[in-house]
Amino acid sequence: MTGNDGQEDLRGTRVGIADVRRLEDTVAELRAVDYRYGGGACRAAVETRLPAAVALLDGVTKTVVLARLCTAVADLYNLAGWTNFDQDRPAAALAAFTRALEFAVRAGNDDLQANIRYRTGRLHLHYGAVDAALAEFERGRDAAVQARSTLAQAILSANQAWAHAKKADVSAALTYLRRAREEFAEAAGREPSPWAEFFGPNDMAAMIGTVHGELAQVVDIRHGRDGIPALAEAIAGYGKGMTRSRSLTLIWLATVHALDGDLDVASAVGEEAIALAAALRSPRTRQRLNSLSAAARRYSGNADARDIADRVDALGHSGQ
Repeated sequence: MTGNDGQEDLRGTRVGIADVRRLEDTVAELRAVDYRYGGGACRAAVETRLPAAVALLDGVTKTVVLARLCTAVADLYNLAGWTNFDQDRPAAALAAFTRALEFAVRAGNDDLQANIRYRTGRLHLHYGAVDAALAEFERGRDAAVQARSTLAQAILSANQAWAHAKKADVSAALTYLRRAREEFAEAAGREPSPWAEFFGPNDMAAMIGTVHGELAQVVDIRHGRDGIPALAEAIAGYGKGMTRSRSLTLIWLATVHALDGDLDVASAVGEEAIALAAALRSPRTRQRLNSLSAAARRYSGNADARDIADRVDALGHSGQ
């Protein structure tokens, strides 16, 4: 039976655990595309699947299946929010995160609620609403504690550190970063949830470097130097499946070197970062190149610095 939109009408049918597993597999496949190619490579596919996923709920007869299905639907909305954010569509992203949270609450899944709050906070952080980001991270942390998920706590603590770094609060940034490292170590060996499994040693290292890189921009370059080993570690660990993360981390490493006047290294690292950003369907990643360009423009008389700024400008003017 099909509805007016041509999609299968699942109302009145019995939905079981096999249907839920298929949805979970679909979310995992789409998330892998997002990591590797950017949100623009799968946002439409994610959003197309939302109505049918929600319709599955009408066919559930068992409570245990309903909770797991609500979690899967919540995570699909969570991915819709993230891919919209990556596509510079903040209003659509926030709407999707709101729906994700509704289904996660319905499922009673505190761990997923923590992840949705983290991603919502990241959106606010990207657009400069640091206090709003901190509020989301704090709510996420409460959910992570409720879920007894030390990995979720580590993710929230690391992002709280980043937010405090943006506010030039060195003490708070380093305190939260230290807590994130301790929580991450405590989480070792535990099976991560699908929405949080990205946060392995590479991402922990990338966040350490990110916090230090942010402090280098707003406080003192010496903080950036402290973060260089962590950034290099993360970059070395990222494979082809995490292209966007590799590009974002390369941007930080190039920025730190540019801030420090190490412009030949900044140019070499920046070249790869810009090339990856150009290949990704991720406006968010290209926007992050602005920090590298700003750092390079401090040395307008240097040929390497001009080359970095010109490359970033050329990418921005390409309309990609």
